[in-house]
Parts: sequence; structure tokens; C-alpha cells
Amino acid sequence: MEYIRITSIDNPLFRSMHDLMKEVFPPEEVLEYALWKEPLEDPGIRVFVAVHEGKVVGTTEYRYYDDFQVAMTDFTIIGQAGLGIGRFLARKRWSDLEVLAAESGKPMLGMFAEIYDPYRTRDHAFGGVKPMDPYVRREVLSHLGYKRIDFPYVHPSWENNGEAVEELDLCFLPTNEDQDELDAGIVVKFLKRYYSVLANKPKAWHDMVEELEGKVTLALKPL
Repeated sequence: MEYIRITSIDNPLFRSMHDLMKEVFPPEEVLEYALWKEPLEDPGIRVFVAVHEGKVVGTTEYRYYDDFQVAMTDFTIIGQAGLGIGRFLARKRWSDLEVLAAESGKPMLGMFAEIYDPYRTRDHAFGGVKPMDPYVRREVLSHLGYKRIDFPYVHPSWENNGEAVEELDLCFLPTNEDQDELDAGIVVKFLKRYYSVLANKPKAWHDMVEELEGKVTLALKPL
């Protein structure tokens, strides 16, 4: 299996990747094809596909913010069961992030991820691929060490229509597995930076950020 970075919408592998995203994710989670041009060309955004026998069978997007020493996994898609795609992507991604952290000269504190709450996403089939089932994914990410950040999370729709999505939890994978709380300031800085690309964020999102700005730390809870 190959781990190949995509940096242009003109790469034929990107069409396959985008089709896979549309098969697996609900519409509000998929950025329009043409709008991928700038993100793919951004050196800070890392988009990779897993290619098996010439076919895109998985993909992941992530980024590293060296100014506050955290990463974000935007998404991970497993397009086929039985190939070990999830483990392959996770290991390749982590190795890449370790290199980026080393280049920055500061240790990585951990990695954010938005994780579906399976009790609020029963209408999503996720392409019928069982490894993408919210119950399975949540348990796998728990095994990897992710913890739920203890606050009610609101996610702006990637359709940029101002709608609030409330079916996910914001989670964090600390490099120190015994860590049980997180600096609220890091969460605020991350959310503002990450969602700066969306002009139409819902009021509920702004209210959430304002409330977080009044906190010092946030508890990290088991998934």
C-alpha cells in the first residue's frame, strides 16, 4: 500500500478521493470539489491517500500548528474493510507529525479530532463501510488514546451555510496518556484558526467560543 500526498485538484487521485468522501460522509461534511484548490496547495494542510493496487482505498487530512504545538486530524476515511487501512493511515500520519514537530523544535502536545457521537448520528450510513460506522470508529479512536473534551461542542457546517452541526464531540489525543485536562486557551485558539476559512459560522458556535474564553482548563473524559 502506498501513502501519497495530494497537492492539486488536477491530480487524478484527487477525483477518486473526493468521490470516496461523498460516498462516506454526509453532504455538510464535504467541501465542494472546486473549493479544494487552495487547501491542497497550502503547505500546512496535508492530504494523503492510501493507494492499493492502483485504487484509492483510504484518505486522511491533517495539519500541524507549530505555534501552539498541536495537530488536527480533519478526517480519516477507510474505503474497504480487511486491508488494514485504518492502522496504515494512523501510523503514517503519526510518523509524519513527529517529523513536523521535530522540525519546529518543540514537542507535540497532542492532536485534535472531531468524533461522531453514534447516539446522535443514526441516520448516517457512511457508505455502508463497517469500519466507518460511528460506533466502530469511536471505539477505535478510544483505543488510540483519544479523549472527549468536556464541553458541548458545535461544529459549523462545511457547506458554509451558517448551520450548526451538533452530532460530534471535539476530542484530543494527548502525547501524555495520563493527561486528564487541557488548557482552554489552546482549544479557543485552535477553533478560531481552524474555522477561520468559514465566513458563515452559526451564532451557537460564537456563543460556544465566548463561553470557552471564560474557562481556564477543560476536562478530558473517556470516549
